[in-house]
Amino acid sequence: MMERKLVFGVAVGVAVGACVVAAVVVGRRVKSRSKWKRVVRVLEEFEVAGDTPVRRLRQVVDAMAVEMHAGLASEGGSKLKMLLTYVDNLPNGSEKGTFYALDLGGTNFRVLRVHLGGQRSLSLEHDVERQPIPEHLMTGTSEDLFDFIASSLKDFVEKADDPDQLVARRKELGFTFSFPVKHASASSGVLIKWTKGFSIEDMVGQDAAESLQQAIDRIGLDMRVSVLINDTLGTLAVGHYQDPDTVAAVIIGTGTNACYLERTDAIIKCQGLLTTSGSMVINMEWGNFWTSHLPRTTYDIDLDVDSPNPNEQGFEKMISGMYLGDIVRRVILRISQESDVLGPASTRLLMPFILRTPSMAAMHEDSSPDLTEVARTLEDILEITDTPLKVRKLVVKICDIVTRRAARLAAAGIVGILKKIGRDGSNGIAGGRSRTDIKLRRTVAIEGSLYTSYTMFREYLHEALVEILGEETAPHVILKATEDGSGIGAALLAASYSS
Repeated sequence: MMERKLVFGVAVGVAVGACVVAAVVVGRRVKSRSKWKRVVRVLEEFEVAGDTPVRRLRQVVDAMAVEMHAGLASEGGSKLKMLLTYVDNLPNGSEKGTFYALDLGGTNFRVLRVHLGGQRSLSLEHDVERQPIPEHLMTGTSEDLFDFIASSLKDFVEKADDPDQLVARRKELGFTFSFPVKHASASSGVLIKWTKGFSIEDMVGQDAAESLQQAIDRIGLDMRVSVLINDTLGTLAVGHYQDPDTVAAVIIGTGTNACYLERTDAIIKCQGLLTTSGSMVINMEWGNFWTSHLPRTTYDIDLDVDSPNPNEQGFEKMISGMYLGDIVRRVILRISQESDVLGPASTRLLMPFILRTPSMAAMHEDSSPDLTEVARTLEDILEITDTPLKVRKLVVKICDIVTRRAARLAAAGIVGILKKIGRDGSNGIAGGRSRTDIKLRRTVAIEGSLYTSYTMFREYLHEALVEILGEETAPHVILKATEDGSGIGAALLAASYSS
């Protein structure tokens, strides 16, 4: 009898223990499911807030065209500056000779020599040399900086292998100066302010091309600064040289900008403007574009508030490489605050811009079965270790949402330009063109690592272009990747403007 009681007691104890264990397991599962639901909710809210259906993209297209009109009508009439470049003569392939370019846009500068044979070519023979700028020259005087550059330029010219290049005739130089400038002509422009670590006070308000020309003259080099441009205009020059149907150029890299060829009679803020071609290149500064139709999320608002330039460059902050990685970081941070699915909280997640866009792109395009690149990036950069596969998949999804939105908005911006000039296959806001224009081919030159090196970004951009334009028109819009507009493009424009 005692034995039966003992066995019964043991059985009851085991049953109770099993129930307790089962309750704990079920409790953990319920808790885990609850955590995961919170994570999924964060992701879903972000995806909905940043959604870009074609209806919304067409609203962005219309807003871009309207803002372009406003920026051409009056100074300060739009967030788009719509700056006159005074360049009305783009290279067409007939240029002959050897031309030079100087590309100054950061802590290094480049000098180039381009040889043109009078026939349009997809690959241009050129020599290039890169030089670092000594740190003290970035905060010294303008004379010291440009004397150093002119001296390097002279050394480069004198290294020419071809004796014919050293004949006593004036050489022509295109100057790419990637700082904010107000142009007075195609070959002159006043520096508005320095960026990128430069702080040379006596240069602000001075003509950048003239300062370089004076340094070139002081050193005894027979060379003329023919044009002063930015990298976007150089990209348009390369595109137009290779394809005469090129009507616009877009840079989508660390930053973003666009320029295009506009009729001079449409530039209302500068009435009476005359050009031999009847058109002029407009530098849009489209990174500053804004409309309420842009799908702005709480993460975009927080990023803007934390940035050095709040309420500026709104479009750029949603589509350029400088910011995409940080938007992803902010979403991951929010998830870590909502749940511990990422493990112990990482202080690295609190560091702005620690996740760069190339790393984000590598995670997005990770095709390994267990997403090893995602795991490596999370561990090496954000110090998030031992992530389960479903969490890695979640991170890839975040990258996808951010990239897809950026690419689709960039596509809408491109179509906005085409709409403004009546080349989008509709009658366009500019009017004056018929439906027969739909068959006209039009090319947009594109540069920048986001487009050229990030396959998913490029595919999403092309997909959106077809959605917006429709299958009848889209094949007639060619997006053409070009190379080195800031270098080769400057030399090509020097050739166009050579006397």
